[in-house]
Amino acid sequence: MTNEIAVSVRGLGLTYTTAIDRRPTLKGRVKSLGRGGKQTRVIHALDNVNLDVEYGQVLGVIGANGAGKSSLMRVIAGIIPPTQGRIEVFGSVSTLLALGVGFNPSMSGRANVVLGGLAAGMTRDQIEDHFQEIADFSELGDAIDAPMRTYSSGMFSRLAFSVAATVRPDILIVDEALSAGDAKFKEKSLNRIKELRSDDRALILVSHAMATLREMCNDIAWLHKGKLVQRGEPNATIDAYQEFLKVGKSAAIDEDV
Repeated sequence: MTNEIAVSVRGLGLTYTTAIDRRPTLKGRVKSLGRGGKQTRVIHALDNVNLDVEYGQVLGVIGANGAGKSSLMRVIAGIIPPTQGRIEVFGSVSTLLALGVGFNPSMSGRANVVLGGLAAGMTRDQIEDHFQEIADFSELGDAIDAPMRTYSSGMFSRLAFSVAATVRPDILIVDEALSAGDAKFKEKSLNRIKELRSDDRALILVSHAMATLREMCNDIAWLHKGKLVQRGEPNATIDAYQEFLKVGKSAAIDEDV
């Protein structure tokens, strides 16, 4: 690692207020007469998170569903603003946060390559120069010209990953997308991530695939209920996380916790 900061997160908090829409019973309707408004619930998705990501670092982010992993990635990517705290990003960011995010299902894969590339900060000339590389990597063949509403979820994610990984940004954020497609494409995706590892790039990988994170990462951050519980060497941090979940060690468990 270069000790040069790519992402700095300080005192980060993110709070959602959601409406609770329950189907009331007849008795409940009678009791609620005269009381306007819906019930709301406050969710603390992130709570005072502090972390730095350096160039040359491959940071894995782990935690159970609802731990705040995706919320953290979206705030770092600038998709949603934090409720409190400060985030500084020093470099260009490309994100692969979910299947088909930013894609228009009614448009062709070819057209969505342009949309995805522009969203990732590429110019139209750069997209044109890299289009064949993206199409070849996705292995979609003639389907690249079909509407994306006809794609399977695997085809969606393969094209999204191909765009994100071709941009070659300073900072790449990948959230739950490394297992896209069949075994052959998964291996291909992992190899591309390995190619992207270098001293002049920072990678943040969110995944439940512990074996993959053990292999790919040089640092792991464990989130639980919006808080950063532990951060450190991959094997030690993942072992502590699995112990916390009270799960044993096996090939199957290491790919899905």
